[in-house]
Amino acid sequence: MSKIRVAVIGCGAIAQRRHIPEYKDNEHVELVAFCDPNVARAEQCAAPFGAKVYADYKVLLDEIKPDAVSVCTPNATHASISIDAAKAGAHVLVEKPMASTDEEAAQMIEVAKENGVYLMVGHNQRFMPPHVKAKELLKTGRLGRVLSFRTSFGHPGPEGWSVDGRSSWFFRKEEATMGAMGDLGVHKADLIRWLLDDEVAVVGGLIATIDKETDVDDNAVCILQMKSGAIGSLVASWTYYKGEDNSTVLWCENGVLKIGTDPVDQVIVELRNGSVERHQVGAIATNEKQTTSGVINAFVDSIVTKTPPSVSGEEGRRSLEVILAAFESRATGKLISL
Repeated sequence: MSKIRVAVIGCGAIAQRRHIPEYKDNEHVELVAFCDPNVARAEQCAAPFGAKVYADYKVLLDEIKPDAVSVCTPNATHASISIDAAKAGAHVLVEKPMASTDEEAAQMIEVAKENGVYLMVGHNQRFMPPHVKAKELLKTGRLGRVLSFRTSFGHPGPEGWSVDGRSSWFFRKEEATMGAMGDLGVHKADLIRWLLDDEVAVVGGLIATIDKETDVDDNAVCILQMKSGAIGSLVASWTYYKGEDNSTVLWCENGVLKIGTDPVDQVIVELRNGSVERHQVGAIATNEKQTTSGVINAFVDSIVTKTPPSVSGEEGRRSLEVILAAFESRATGKLISL
């Protein structure tokens, strides 16, 4: 089979640390083009592959006609670039949040369908070994129903991660559209939906800018009620200055399931009968310690096997809906039903 010709649009941190190295390691892929308004940055990424460099993604799509693209640009441009790429006949892997509005997300899904291409959203939490293990344990039924939960994602903020540091687009509302909620909160909305095999029914959100000099949110605490009735909290923060937290605790009928709460035993089951199980399955990736995200391989597998991606546009849209509802809750002071 001939290789999948992939173009990377947006050559910042997520492209450099996740997309490009993971495409490079995938035997089915040839990286053919890189695009960034900062051409020097695109050139740096392209050099090892002898790939073409572009400042304008539309010219890239027109000239290269890639089989697939990764959209790794600021949030505000995710929808327009994804739509143009799908219209050009390319499969699309778009970073999260997939869009800034529900209308945009719906349009992305529609255009991908019309053009017979796959649309996948980069929700990497589903692929991390502790989360995969936790879902397996839930599926056995030994823990019974999930009754309540808390899921949290916090770190010191994008300035330590973004290639532009403190002057990153992450802090500019016109490019980012949202802050910690779009960066971290949407990941946890996706994770809790997937882990529990359940949809969010009601959302309440306290969202604020507490410590960063920015016009986007740096902290959020949300309450969620699932369709099953389970209630819990979702926290997103850019001000966990003493270190990252990406943990989830599920209180179930027969015990508690702890994910990412212990540095050694990534998944811990404590049953009501007193027994404790500890699972060492590999760490959750952090900004400091990158591990393979699983997203790129899943996207490529979809194309190779002609199987729709598990983290489809529809899945990304449902996770985005939770975050948008939290902003609506903050604006109206009411709980929002989905």
